[in-house]
Amino acid sequence: MINISAEIKATKQENGVFVYGEEIIHYDVIRKATGSNNSTVVIDGDKPSKASRKVIIKVHPDQRVVATAPNDATSEDIQNAMLKRARWIWQSIKEFATQHDYVLPRQYVSGETQFYLGRRYVLKVLNQPDELTTVKLIRGKLEVSLRSEKAIRSKQVKALIDQWYLHHAKNVFHERLQAVLPKATWVKDMPTFKVMAMKKQWGSCSIKGNLMLNPHLVKASKECIDYVILHELCHIAEHNHSDKFWRLLAQVMPNWKEVKARLDGMAELYLNE
Repeated sequence: MINISAEIKATKQENGVFVYGEEIIHYDVIRKATGSNNSTVVIDGDKPSKASRKVIIKVHPDQRVVATAPNDATSEDIQNAMLKRARWIWQSIKEFATQHDYVLPRQYVSGETQFYLGRRYVLKVLNQPDELTTVKLIRGKLEVSLRSEKAIRSKQVKALIDQWYLHHAKNVFHERLQAVLPKATWVKDMPTFKVMAMKKQWGSCSIKGNLMLNPHLVKASKECIDYVILHELCHIAEHNHSDKFWRLLAQVMPNWKEVKARLDGMAELYLNE
């Protein structure tokens, strides 16, 4: 289980969406108690409402847009704050997307970024000669404890992290498969699935209905995992990408295009080794 800090536990999370030009931009809303010492969003040339002035907007490197707002801010206040900063938000998303073209191979050293279920974690590698070799999520970090003190240990760290992802992928994929299976009414029995690293695919489905899922997919959000699983379950009924297939996918996940776009946008980072 992921340890969640007290600050995150105290918040209530929502979602929203707005359109800028031809772009559909999704954002998360995190509510905080009204008395917190939040800095304000400054909007040149406008005088925002008292509530909207308390809305803090951030665009993260993984292109997530997050608005932190007090409990007394209405959805309209938050939406207005988003629209006021729409151009800046769009430009920030594009800049981070461009940076993906320059993703360097991981060195598996402290300070690098790792992902799990759509969240970003900082890698922390520790020398613990008297402790067991472990990998765990704690306080926003992915901690790898090693008994070895060798200077060159990136291969060992990578192997431990890969093993950790594989273990969690099997559990998460089983959980998500059970969660979405009722939507796939044409599937009578629980499909079997294997987890195998792939360079260019998130998943596949055999003629017999057996699924293959990429362990790197566990780095994405649960909604993205659900999209891949439902995509492959649709292939049990339509083993092609015909019009019938896409209509079937739209029935079980109407917003699949938006979810796919988010997954595609992060693919280079999730698959980066």
